[in-house]
Amino acid sequence: MALEPILQLAGRGVVVPGDDIDTDRIIPARYLRAITFDGLGDALFRDVRFDEEGRPLDHPLDQPERQGATVLLSGRNFGCGSSREHAPQSIVRAGFRAVIAGSFAEIFFQNATTLGMVCLALGDDDLAAVCAAVEADPAAEVAIDVTAATVTVAGHGYAGALPATARDALTRGRYDPLAELLEHDADVAATAERLPYVAGGTA
Repeated sequence: MALEPILQLAGRGVVVPGDDIDTDRIIPARYLRAITFDGLGDALFRDVRFDEEGRPLDHPLDQPERQGATVLLSGRNFGCGSSREHAPQSIVRAGFRAVIAGSFAEIFFQNATTLGMVCLALGDDDLAAVCAAVEADPAAEVAIDVTAATVTVAGHGYAGALPATARDALTRGRYDPLAELLEHDADVAATAERLPYVAGGTA
């Protein structure tokens, strides 16, 4: 049961500036105790969005004109630090479908792709231009062509980088290994029946 292919995405953007934004900033460690990922969207960037008393710090995510944004833009080495899968989970559960950045930490990128979140890298100049366009117009649509690995905003197109394996997985709806396993559940069950150490199996 292949998932829906992800060929194109479009939505409003929000810029969270800075290089080396690590997973602890994306989702503070105390939220890792959660048994499920439900509600993690509310904790996204929690410690830089609110002070210790819970007062808002005017983070870009909380600006009224950025509500409903589905494309997150940031700097180089996004998602570095510990390899917690809660980080991309919190981004997806906050409503984002894509992250555009200068580069990505490898494990974050892999975890994000497994969730069907597109992570597209842009060169410094192009990233600055896209961020400037988004900052100038909160209503600007950021369009991503996953097959071509391009971004279009304010009438200008920019070529990005997306590894061939991730591009293939996204565009073929093969980004979630669990979905592929379920697609072959009959084969798995048949193999299990032949194993002597599985209930019902014969030697």
